[in-house]
Amino acid sequence: MPPLTAREVYQQLRDAALEVRPLKYLAEQPEPGHMHVDIEGWRLSLGFDGSHLLHCHRCQSPDGREGELDRWQRTDPVSLLSTWELAQIERLLTEFKNVV
Repeated sequence: MPPLTAREVYQQLRDAALEVRPLKYLAEQPEPGHMHVDIEGWRLSLGFDGSHLLHCHRCQSPDGREGELDRWQRTDPVSLLSTWELAQIERLLTEFKNVV
């Protein structure tokens, strides 16, 4: 199976920012500085410092394909987000962090 592209992962984040697809917090957070979320079966590990989304560390699609920061050639899916989309995702992640 081909790996996920940064653009495919960006599209999931964009849809979550637009509230076309729900962004769900996953309770297990094994690495400090990361948040694990689900977007309709897409599982993402996001670098998050408490208020700023830094990068997408890893993603797995519902069909089992994977992508990770080291394999996306100089283009992190987070860098493709518009300023508004990034702010929306950061707002959602901050809300999750404040609830937990």
